[in-house]
Amino acid sequence: MGDNTLVLGHRVSEWCGVAPVLEEDIALANTALDLIGQTTLWLNLAGEVEGKGRDADALAFRRDVWDFHNVLLVEQPNGDFGQTIMRQFLFDAWHRGYLTALTGSSHTQVAAIAEKSLKEVTYHLERTTDTVIGLGDGTEESHKRMQSALDRLYPYIGEMFFKDAVDEAMISEGIAPDPTSLRAAFDSLLDEVLAKATLTRPDGTFAHKGGKSGQRHSEHLGHILAQMQWLQRAYPDATW
Repeated sequence: MGDNTLVLGHRVSEWCGVAPVLEEDIALANTALDLIGQTTLWLNLAGEVEGKGRDADALAFRRDVWDFHNVLLVEQPNGDFGQTIMRQFLFDAWHRGYLTALTGSSHTQVAAIAEKSLKEVTYHLERTTDTVIGLGDGTEESHKRMQSALDRLYPYIGEMFFKDAVDEAMISEGIAPDPTSLRAAFDSLLDEVLAKATLTRPDGTFAHKGGKSGQRHSEHLGHILAQMQWLQRAYPDATW
C-alpha cells in the first residue's frame, strides 16, 4: 500500500507548476500530498513490523527497484493530462474499495490508517470521476485522448485484483480482504462511469503483472527512483 501511494504520489507531483490550468495544478499537488502522507503512515508501520530500525524515509529512499511492491499502473508515465486523470481514476476506484475493506481489518493500525486515508481517497475518486466524464463526453479531441488513455492503461487493471501468497496469508489472519472479491464492484463502477463518459471499455482480459510481487517492474520505476532518491543517495542521512 505504501509503495503504491509513494510512486503515484511522486508521479502526480510532476504536474506541479505545469498543469493545464491553475485549479488543476492545485488539485494535483494536493492529491500528491495526500498520497505521500498516506505513504508515511504505511511505511512507518511496515518499518515497525519489520523490526530492523527502518522508518518511512529509509524504506522510501534506501531501497532499490527490485525491493518495491507497487502495482505497475502507478509507474506509468503521466502522458498528457487525460492519461494522468484516467490513471488516477482507475487507481482511485480500486483504492477506495480496498481501503473500505481494510477498515474492518483485524490489525488495529491497518484499520486506523485505512479509515484515515479513505476520507481523502473518497474525494479523489469523486474528482477524477467527474473529470473523466467531463473530458470523455466533451469535445472530439478530449474524447479521443481519454479513449486513448483508457486503451493504454486498461491492461494494468488486472494486477490490482491478483491474489498471491502474501494476500492468502493476510486473508487467513483477517488483516486484508481477498482482492479478487473486489473486482465486481470495481467493474460495475467502471461501466457506469465509462457509459456517462461515452468511452468504450477495451476488449480482452490480458493483464500485466509483476510489480506487486516485486518480480518485474517497468523501466519507468528506475527513472522515478533515480529522481526521487538522489539526495539521500548523494548525502546519506542528510537533514534540513
